[in-house]
Amino acid sequence: MKNQEKAKQIVAQMMEGDAFSQWLGIEVLIAEVGYAKLTMKVRKEMTNGLALTHGGITYSLADSALAFAANAHGRLSMSIETSISHIHSVKCDDVLTAIATEKNCSNQFAQYDIEIVNQDNIKVALFKGTVYRTSKEW
Repeated sequence: MKNQEKAKQIVAQMMEGDAFSQWLGIEVLIAEVGYAKLTMKVRKEMTNGLALTHGGITYSLADSALAFAANAHGRLSMSIETSISHIHSVKCDDVLTAIATEKNCSNQFAQYDIEIVNQDNIKVALFKGTVYRTSKEW
């Protein structure tokens, strides 16, 4: 089986068991080895007392993109360090797209940058993540 086909199958399997990503309404647009592109629409129950999207929503979207991109290699991988910078407000009904790009991958660790943009292609958040790559195969 080709790497890209395997990557898509792994991400589909992950998404099938990922109740939280399903609750977020995440749609996987692209799933490749070391790369993922996801989208979702912000709903009212995702907003805070300022009528802005709770920061945990953009964080969670980015975290899912990180997990899908990293695990698409075929080895069970989990985040060990993450950070996010919220650089533009997000409101109800915004459509967000997260793009996870692998920056470095070694036998045990990999680093990713995840950029989140809204429907107007305005960057709303920048996320960085490091994963530990176990020896367990999917």
